[in-house]
Amino acid sequence: MKAKFGVIALMASLVVALAATACAQPKDPIIFSDLNWTSAQVQNRIAQYIVEEGYGYPTGVVFGATLPLLNGLRNGDTHVTMEIWLPNQLEAWTEAVDNGEVEPIGESLGMDWQSAFVIPAYLQQQYPDLDNIEDLKEDRFKELFVTPETGGKARLVSCVIGWACEEVNAQQIESYGLSDHVHVLNPGDGAAANADLYGAYEKQEPWLGYQWGTNDPALLLDLVRLEEPAFSAECWATTKACAYEDATILIAMNTELKDRAPEVIDMLGKWGFNIDRFSEVAAWQNENSDASINDAALWWLKQNQSVWSSWVTSDAAEAIQEALDENKTPEGWPTG
Repeated sequence: MKAKFGVIALMASLVVALAATACAQPKDPIIFSDLNWTSAQVQNRIAQYIVEEGYGYPTGVVFGATLPLLNGLRNGDTHVTMEIWLPNQLEAWTEAVDNGEVEPIGESLGMDWQSAFVIPAYLQQQYPDLDNIEDLKEDRFKELFVTPETGGKARLVSCVIGWACEEVNAQQIESYGLSDHVHVLNPGDGAAANADLYGAYEKQEPWLGYQWGTNDPALLLDLVRLEEPAFSAECWATTKACAYEDATILIAMNTELKDRAPEVIDMLGKWGFNIDRFSEVAAWQNENSDASINDAALWWLKQNQSVWSSWVTSDAAEAIQEALDENKTPEGWPTG
């Protein structure tokens, strides 16, 4: 009888050991699309912190532009994209959803404006009649933006190479009949585009170009959008000779993630990092110019425990707060 109980006890201990071993199995990484602008990267770092420290998943990022990273999400090279901008990516996005490759989880930031025709407010104060895109066809206004490199055309700093808006803006300019009046400059990255505007603003020089409401300069500077014909679905589907529709910004996942990380999907479905909250980060970054994206995310997490804790389970919130108290840095955060 003792031997029988001994066998039962041994079997029970083996079951417990096997269960513990199964629970201890490492989780597969969750890779984020590291889009090359600030708001997307800040959101990535915050989400990575929560996913690693709260839920125990390794994380990583793949850096790149809008369209390549949407393809990466579709292919499973990345698993989460924190900012899918619609209608900019509508055609490719719809195809990916219809193919069962991606799914929306929720919204990030909220509705946002964007325009290829933005000028500083101080310039419009000097030239109040400069208020419409058609005014760029007039020599007296066009000449404000001419530089030695533009061949007598107005210099327009458009969308970053590889972003969906690069093609949209080019089509708008052609459809508006501005090709003979505007010289388009496409920066290599968002930092270069922002530096161009900041430099002009500091010198109070004329500047014309693309901006959107959650970009740092739009949050920190006084800018004016030139008037355009109102958005309509028919216009956007054909010529795009109309203003952008206010963007809907989605959080999206590769469908493979749904079954293997349901708790992460639940957390992202409660995501509440809106424009007002990002504005706080942008202001802090402006005051702390040497701070990195990682620093900004860590600052926000430490200042907003009541916000992010509402997105996660109580156990995850406790683990995240403990990591913050210890100043831990997620292994998946990019450095340099």
